[in-house]
Amino acid sequence: MEIQEYIREDGSNPYQKWFDGLDATAAAKVTVAKSRLELGNTSSIKWFDGIGEYKIDWGPGYRIYLAMDGKELIVLFGGGTKKGQQSDIEQARELYQEYKRRKKAASEEEEKKEEPEKKKRKKK
Repeated sequence: MEIQEYIREDGSNPYQKWFDGLDATAAAKVTVAKSRLELGNTSSIKWFDGIGEYKIDWGPGYRIYLAMDGKELIVLFGGGTKKGQQSDIEQARELYQEYKRRKKAASEEEEKKEEPEKKKRKKK
């Protein structure tokens, strides 16, 4: 399973920003969870509205917010704790919608670039 952190259009990385604020022990727990995801272990994820919430049953109840893109890619949007869960979920939803819009726009742009090539091939 491939794991990617979502990078916004302005270059910011919400997941990295959250991760950088963790203490060493919490960062280690989150890193282990991320490694489990890379191995395909998604059993700790609760899904809703296309968003996954990976629960880490330790300390204040850390969460990692993510989405699946196909069967082999997981996109990380951020994290938080049980205490800020509702606002963290809202932010993850917004980031997921932004991700989908940007992906669709990139796909449409790619199709526009390929159109002249297809026309050239048809003429031959």
